[in-house]
Amino acid sequence: MQCPIDGTQLVLAERAGVEIDYCPQCRGVWLDRGELDKIIDRSASASGTAAPVQGAREQHGHGERPRKKRGGFLEDLFDF
Repeated sequence: MQCPIDGTQLVLAERAGVEIDYCPQCRGVWLDRGELDKIIDRSASASGTAAPVQGAREQHGHGERPRKKRGGFLEDLFDF
């Protein structure tokens, strides 16, 4: 499969049981159906709680983006 952005051949990597197609040139990541759900489920179970997505900006005030936490499941998953 080719990258829809730059036409480079995508590379298939398996991380934590989830197959991820990524472009080594532009570093774009593409997921097949159901793979994002697997990532979300594993991320929630790794943190111990399932954080609601809706209303997250209101919790942090004035539409500010929450600060990224160092480490964690998603950082390990996308370390290429």
